[in-house]
Formats: sequence, structure tokens, C-alpha cells
Amino acid sequence: MKFRQSLVLVVGFICLMAVSVFAQETQPQQEPQTPPPAPQSPDLDVQGIKTYLLGPGDVVDIRVFGQPDLSSTAQIDGDGNLSSLPFLEKPIKAKCRTDKEVQKDIAAAYSKLIKNPQVSVRIAERNSRQPATVFGGVRQPTRVEMKRKVRLNELMAVSGGFTERASGTIQILHTEPLMCPEPGEETEAAPIDGTKIPLQIVKISELRSGKPEANPVIRPGDYVLVTEAEPVYITGAVLSPGGVYLRDQLMLSRALAMVGGPRKEAKLSDVKVYRQIPGSANQEVIHVDVAAIRKNEKPDFLLQPYDVIEVTEANMFSSSRIATTLLGAVSGGLTGAISSTGATLPTRVIY
Repeated sequence: MKFRQSLVLVVGFICLMAVSVFAQETQPQQEPQTPPPAPQSPDLDVQGIKTYLLGPGDVVDIRVFGQPDLSSTAQIDGDGNLSSLPFLEKPIKAKCRTDKEVQKDIAAAYSKLIKNPQVSVRIAERNSRQPATVFGGVRQPTRVEMKRKVRLNELMAVSGGFTERASGTIQILHTEPLMCPEPGEETEAAPIDGTKIPLQIVKISELRSGKPEANPVIRPGDYVLVTEAEPVYITGAVLSPGGVYLRDQLMLSRALAMVGGPRKEAKLSDVKVYRQIPGSANQEVIHVDVAAIRKNEKPDFLLQPYDVIEVTEANMFSSSRIATTLLGAVSGGLTGAISSTGATLPTRVIY
């Protein structure tokens, strides 16, 4: 009897353990909880910029929950309106407004047809802002699409910076008026007068020095030209003949230094500058006394684009070359005499 009771207790314990293990194995595993993503600021869109203001050419995708006949994709017309929405006779103003503001107006308009419409508006295409074009003396001429306000220094960085040909100025041509002006920008939103070219000129030196007025906001559609320097050419008795780029008021003495300077035999008292006569195929020859400029006896000479500077050599019997001429004559005569006789000079060593 006692043996039966012990056997029943053991069997019951084993069954209880089996049920417990089975329950643990069949219980679903709970995955570790991950913190919810941080909510995005309502003032930023997916690009991290301020809320985009709609304009002509932009395309929006409109969805009305449970009403497929009212859902559509529409483009903002030239007047800045959504004028082709299904069953709406009155256009919805969209220019210079956010997608959320347009969404509220569409919901209000459809509320006259259905009860409590649930409307969503999403920007499908952003076509209202034309890209700005950067070219000229930059390393990477490019077209830049701007979804926010972009200043000139950012545009230069995107274009790879300036080349060695950059002359020192940047020309900014506005092709379109400012579409959505902020307070104080009303004049920039006025239509562009065809008789007045809206051209702004900025100095590169002022942009680099951080002057606020030299770092303007670039509008969509702007043409930004980094002007390139025009060359002058230096030939004759200089160390490295060639062309140099003409930047802010390049003087003759500095241009000569840029090609390594004159050689010893150069005739600095009469440096010739060949300059094209405007409106003519002929050139004028200007004689410049660089030697007097170096002694501060005469003012330096201002170069113009495409000047050709010729540094001639002094006469072989002039005071600057007489020693070189005589040495060359003596060494040349001696070499000729030895070569004609076929003899060789003996070599002596003094210890």
C-alpha cells in the first residue's frame, strides 16, 4: 500500500515537471523593446530644411481616405493654384504655402460634398525652383538645385573653389524675381525690367575676408560667373618666358617677377610693350624704362589684357655685357686654335 502511494507521488511529480517544461518551451519569446524613434521637428522636412513653400510647376499627390474618385495628382498652375481637383470648381491657392496649409483647404472644400473627409497631401515633384548655374573660373562648373536659401560661399564650395584663372570678381545675374519674399524683400520680388540688367558684382577678396555684403543669397535661376583673367605674354631675356593672367591692376615689374625676372643680359632700360590699338589690326609699341622704375625714378607701368612684353638683350659691347663678350671671344678663339692644330694642352699638377 505504501509502495503504491510512493509510486503515485513520483509519477505525479514527473508529470508536473513535464507540464512546466512544456509550458516554458511553448511560451512565446519576448523580443527586447527598442526605444521609439525620436519625433522629427515639424518645422523640418526630410532634407532637414525649413518647410518647403509650394510654387508653380510643383506636383502634389492628393489622397482622400475611402474616396478614390476624389484622389488625384495635380500640378500647380502658372497662377499658383490647384485648379483641376475632381468635383471642385473653385481653385485652391497653393503658391507660397506649405503642403499642410493646402491640405486643410482641400479638406474644407471637400467637406461640402462628404462628411468629415480625411485628406493627405504629399509633395511629389519640386519643379518651381530653377537651378542656379555656376561657371567661369571654378574647378567644377555645375548647376545647383537649391531647396533652401543658399549663400554665395556655399555655392563656391559646391563648385570646387576658384581656379588660378579667377580674376577677382564674381558676377551674379538674376533671371527671375524672388518668388516667396519675406518681410523686407519686396523689391526683389518685383518683376524684372528688361531694360535694366539685375547684375550684382562681388569681389572674391571681400568674400574671403567674410564681409556680409559680399556673401549674398543666391536665388533659383541665377547665373553666377566667376570672371576669368585675361593673359599678357612675356618673351625675350627672362628666366621663364610665357603668359601670366592679368588680375587687379597688374604692373609690369610684378609681371616680370612672375616669370622669374630678367636675365643678366636683359636690356631693362628699353622694354617693349606691344599693345593692340582698339578697333584696328595694328599695334602700338610702348618703350618702358624698367631700370628707372626699379630705382623709383619713374612710376610703374600698368598692363592691359593681351599685352606682349618683349625684354630685349643688351648690345654685346654695352657696359652690362662687355665682360661676358670678351670672355666668350677669348675662350672661343682659344678653342678654335686648339681644334685647328689638333694639339692638346699638357696638364700639370702642383702639389
